[in-house]
Amino acid sequence: MRKGRRGWRCARKKPGLSPPAPQGMWALREQYLEEMRARNFAFDSIRMWEAHLRRFLSWCDDRSLSEPTEVTQPVIERYQRWLYYYRQSNGRPVSFQTQHYMLRSVKRFFRWLTRQHLTLFNPAAEIELPRVPKRLPRDVLTAAEAEAVLGQADVKTAMGVRDRAILETFYSTGIRRQELANVRLYDLDLGRGTLMVREGKNRKDRVVPIGQRACEWIETYVREVRPGFVAGPDDGFLFLTVDGTAFSHGKQLSEMVRSHIEAAGIRKTGSCHLFRHAMATLMLENGADIRYIQEILGHSQLSTTQVYTHVSITRLKQIHQATHPAEQAHRGLESESGSLAPGVRELLDRLADEDEDDEPEDAPPSDEGHSPL
Repeated sequence: MRKGRRGWRCARKKPGLSPPAPQGMWALREQYLEEMRARNFAFDSIRMWEAHLRRFLSWCDDRSLSEPTEVTQPVIERYQRWLYYYRQSNGRPVSFQTQHYMLRSVKRFFRWLTRQHLTLFNPAAEIELPRVPKRLPRDVLTAAEAEAVLGQADVKTAMGVRDRAILETFYSTGIRRQELANVRLYDLDLGRGTLMVREGKNRKDRVVPIGQRACEWIETYVREVRPGFVAGPDDGFLFLTVDGTAFSHGKQLSEMVRSHIEAAGIRKTGSCHLFRHAMATLMLENGADIRYIQEILGHSQLSTTQVYTHVSITRLKQIHQATHPAEQAHRGLESESGSLAPGVRELLDRLADEDEDDEPEDAPPSDEGHSPL
């Protein structure tokens, strides 16, 4: 109301200026995800945000929090503590890495709400995320173990030839599981020995080398096996299931690779990614520059690739055995005069030369659904 000449009267509401009706967080979540799709974010990223926000909003529903304006910083801090104390069905806590990703999804959501002027302030802005431990790959295949796994495919059968071609591709290129599933016939250049990886992680394309042995197995598969797998219109995917469809679910590839690893009697955790780790580690041990490994793996940051330098300890062991006094005394490498035995000095010189060559000029981190294999 406002005061006029004839006393107090109701103010007229101008059309279109009434405040918007409040929206629940579930509806806003769908708007947020739809905008992320329109901005061409990766499908896997959107699926992860969707699952993380579902968990958070379900937690809010249990506490009668339905509007974004009802969520404050203490509320999100309480959710963070709940994640820390939560125990899964197997009795294990949620890993700090998973907690980090789940809270980061919540922070992104409220940052979007604030930018859309749906909240007056961002309650998640000051939330400190858990520190993610930097861990090495738990298991890495040796060269002998990788060859043993490759030998498990029964190449006398059509599926065995296909499996051998898939395993050889994983081992030779180190590409990710979904990247291999997306490879099409025209992505492979057998003459040049290259493979085009289209829309890898973060939707980045890259070209990776593929070895001659892998090319020969792929050529055999394409010529003798793949035509029998094609059913209906051919979409052009390189590797097909027995139903003639692409490996739409990564779990299919994981189960296939895992079966060959177990058949080889290898008790190491993992499946497809084991070959990615093996390729990077073994190439580094054989003298490959880490920057080339970074390009092959498709890492945007060198720090991500550097985890393999910790796994690859061949050079460190050589230096340790060649220079540690206890090792020298045990192996009789040290003469009475204290000079190094013949061959050790050459080894150190060679390793020093390699270090100089490698040093940069200016040194500045569950699928659902199944179909037949």
